[in-house]
Parts: sequence; structure tokens; C-alpha cells
Amino acid sequence: MRRLCTLALVLTGIAIVVVRHVLELSGERRTLSTLGLTLFAALMTVVLLFTVRGRWRAAARTAATLMLVAGLAIPVLFRVRGLTGDFFPVLEYRFAPKPDTTLPALPGTRDEAAPPVEQAAEAETDPGVEATGSAAESLPDSAASDAEAVPAADTEPAPVRDTPAPAAVARAGADVSFPQFLGPGRTGIIPDVRIARDWSTRPPKAIWRIPVGAGWSGFVFDRGLAITQEQRGGDEMVVAYELLTGRPVWSHRDRVRYESVIAGDGPRATPTIAGPYVVTLGATGVLNVLEFETGRRVWTKHIAEDASAPTPEWGRSGSPLVLDGKVIVSAGGPDGQSVVAYDLKTGARVWAGGTSTAGYAAPTLLTLLGRPQVVVFNSDSLAGHDPQTGALLWSQPWPKQAPNVAMPMRVADDLVLASTGYGMGSKLVRLAASGDAIEPSVVWESLRLKAKFTNPVLHEGFVYGLDDGVLTCIDVETGERRWKAGRYGHGQTLLAGDVLLVTTEDGAVVLVEPTPERHQEIARFTAFDAKMWNPPALAGKYLLLRTDKEAALFELPQ
Repeated sequence: MRRLCTLALVLTGIAIVVVRHVLELSGERRTLSTLGLTLFAALMTVVLLFTVRGRWRAAARTAATLMLVAGLAIPVLFRVRGLTGDFFPVLEYRFAPKPDTTLPALPGTRDEAAPPVEQAAEAETDPGVEATGSAAESLPDSAASDAEAVPAADTEPAPVRDTPAPAAVARAGADVSFPQFLGPGRTGIIPDVRIARDWSTRPPKAIWRIPVGAGWSGFVFDRGLAITQEQRGGDEMVVAYELLTGRPVWSHRDRVRYESVIAGDGPRATPTIAGPYVVTLGATGVLNVLEFETGRRVWTKHIAEDASAPTPEWGRSGSPLVLDGKVIVSAGGPDGQSVVAYDLKTGARVWAGGTSTAGYAAPTLLTLLGRPQVVVFNSDSLAGHDPQTGALLWSQPWPKQAPNVAMPMRVADDLVLASTGYGMGSKLVRLAASGDAIEPSVVWESLRLKAKFTNPVLHEGFVYGLDDGVLTCIDVETGERRWKAGRYGHGQTLLAGDVLLVTTEDGAVVLVEPTPERHQEIARFTAFDAKMWNPPALAGKYLLLRTDKEAALFELPQ
């Protein structure tokens, strides 16, 4: 028995080395394989210690007993608070309250008393999302129905106006704007920013740091207000803060709670600012249009009810697209309700189209073949819709094997790139006009870019993105890799002027030279000592970041 256990330990050690450093595995497969092999090695060690003879027998059995006790004590004393993007469990003390349930009440909410927490079933498989990150579970049918049956807001509906009421307040920081997910063009490219590259003599400066509720939403900001979505106990909230002080100005709440042991609690879609309105989509499908200045509700829809669309496994994370007075969402409903558009001012349905179930990416407006199109990365397809009617223009099938989270990217007038993690990779799709129809075809496929829930950016013919947590540069014409380096985890990327800004999964901010020649890190600083899946917001000299527990505003040297 001892020889057998010793041989098993040696082989297991070799297997761990091969899994970690030899095999080309996705991050989650590598982690799960390593954890399984490690547990097997621990079991073999316990058996080996119990078989020791001679004078070391008592000491060996004591050590084996202590290992068994420790193994049993861990699940008793600790709980899994979530996973990293590579599926490594994050533990916390089991009997500690969840941080979002201990936060103080926010001003501006009509009913300050938090209702009982509505529990969601624990998802059993994969975090998938948005990120948002980016960085991704659903209520069971009965719980989701109950959650969406309650009143959606604690504020009275506001009368529809063409301009904000009251008049917009002049605030510090009103000259900078980051109005929607991934910036003004929803591309992750912020062209008018010039960040100083030397952070050793002029480091970024923290302006404020505050606790926030759970969730993977990012911030948007405009006219001196910064807005995000948070989970605070049983309330899914939209909260507006003063951009330059972090002081809460108003808050809106819906009496729902989205919860997942694996992927984390709370909302995961980033709000959209559209003139006098803020548009938000909660994890269970509560779609709100609120007044920008006051947070008062203009209208609310429940996607599960209105489009007969069940909540995706990891919650709804696709930020609403506002276009030509319409709110466009990836609903995923049957009978032509895959994508739905509502009137921004009234909430009346304008159009619906497509038959695919929803993915986790946000709808985006791309100009392809010379015409604007709403492009959506569904669970089983990449599709383009007419923005005026919702009619399906084209659809490229996609394997329904993993969550599709990263935003599709326009490469040329007839080319669009999409990428998925979990070992799936990327496809460059060419569109060709065939009479009144549009025919898609695949130019190339590659496993060299697997964007899990982060969003790659395009710069001078090359795509820069996190391939299973490692930064890579891909030639967009061929799909060939130029380089792969920099283990930043499952964070997010923005092209900020002439530099690539990467927010890492472990809470750092890194500047990288966007060049196909080699990986060149320019500067870095640590923003949080925590998992940072949330997408960043950047405009002017201000970088606004958050995690599922904390938010901070930084002033970057220009």
C-alpha cells in the first residue's frame, strides 16, 4: 500500500506540472484539473501516513488525523464567496454577514426599510460574466416570477418630459462624460485621452474611495453625476454619486435580489445615460428609465414578462442601447422577440425581431456594408438587425457551448469579429450583399484569442485582448498571434489615446504599449486589493473604478 501511495503521489505531481505548464488548457480547466489532482494527492498522503510503521507511526497518524480534521473544518468554517475567472474558489468566513447587507441606507430612496432578502437558487456551473467585464446565474422560475411580480420601484412614476426636471444642476466635473458601457462609441476606444506614461514621478491620485453594494456593473458619468447599479440586501439599486466627491445624490430601488455562489450577487449590466434619462437593466430583467437629475421612475418593463424570456443562467448583463429615441435590449424571447426596442419616453414597444435566445453581450450599433445595424451576440448566433424595424438582416451560427459575453467588433465595412472564452476562440465574419439579403461567411477561426468576459480593442490593424487572462496581440487579417504575455487575469481593457489601459482581475491598473512588436508594460498601480471584474469608466483625467464591494475615483497624470 505504501509503495502504491508513493507511486500515486509521484505521478500526481508530474500530472500537476503537465497541466499547469505543458498542456494548452483553458484557465478554468487548468484550475479544476489542478484542484482535483491536489485533492487526490492529499488523500494519498493521508493514506500513506496511516500506513507508516515503526517509531514514526504515532506522529504520522497524528499528522494524518490533523489533515482530515482540517479538511472537514474548512467547509464548516468557510463558504465560497465566488470564483476567480479561472474558477479558483474565493473563501470567506461562513458566519460573517454579506458585505452588501451591512451598508448604511442611501439618501433619496423613498422607503428606507430594506425588505426581506429574496434568495435565488445557487447556479451549479460557470460564472460566465460581466463582467463585465469584464467579469457573470438565475433565479429559479418560481423565484424569478415572484421577484418580477412585486412593484419595480419605490419611487412614483415621473411625468414624461423632453427636458430634465428640475433644471440640470451645475456640478464639478460636468465637463467630462462617459455615458455608456465601453465609452461613447461602445467600442472601448477613448481617443481624446492623453495619459502621462511616467507614473513613478507622477502617480495616479485617489480622489475618493467609498463602499458600494454587490454587483459587476460599471459606472457611467455625465454632467458631474456618476451612476452605477448595486445590490444592497434585498434591493437592486441604481445609485447616483457626485463624480468628484463620491457623495450619494439619489437612489432608486427594485425589490429583487439576484444571487449566485459561483458568479456573485447583484446586477451586472452597466447603465446608459441618454440626455435627461438613465436606462438600466437589472440581473433578473427589470428595465428602468429614470430621470437623470432625480432618479424618479419614468417607466419600467419586466423582460421576462414582456418578452416571455426567462432570465439567462448567469443573469442579464447586456447594457441597454439607446438609439434614435429607442431603448434596445437583447431579450432572448421566442416568436420574434430576440431583440426588443421600446420608446425611450413612454416605454411603448416599437419593434421586435429575431428568434435566438439571449447571450450576455450588450447590443451595439455598427455600420456594416454601408448601413447601420444593431449587432447582437446571442447564445447561439452573431446577428445583425435593422435599427428601424428590428428585422433580422443576417445571422452567423455560433456553437451554444459557452456564454457569449465579449462585444462584437467592427473590423471593416464588411468584417466583424467575435470572440468567446471557455476554449471556443474567435471568428472573423465577412458579410456580402446578395440582392436584398446579406450572407455571412467565416474568414478565419482562431483559438489564439479567447475573450471570456473582457472586451478586446482594435488598433491599427491589430486586436489587443485578454486571452484566458493573458494579454495577446492578434493580426486581424490572418488571426495569427504576434505575441502573448502579461498575466493580468480576467480584467478589462480600454484603448486610452495612444496607450492600452488594462484593469487586472486582482485590482491593478496597467498601461501597455499597443504595438505588434512585443509586449511592453509602461506603468502600473494598485487600485484595490480585491477581484475587479467591473468595467472601468474613463474620460479626461478621471478613471472611475469599482469592485463588488468598493468604488474609487482616480486622477490620472496627463
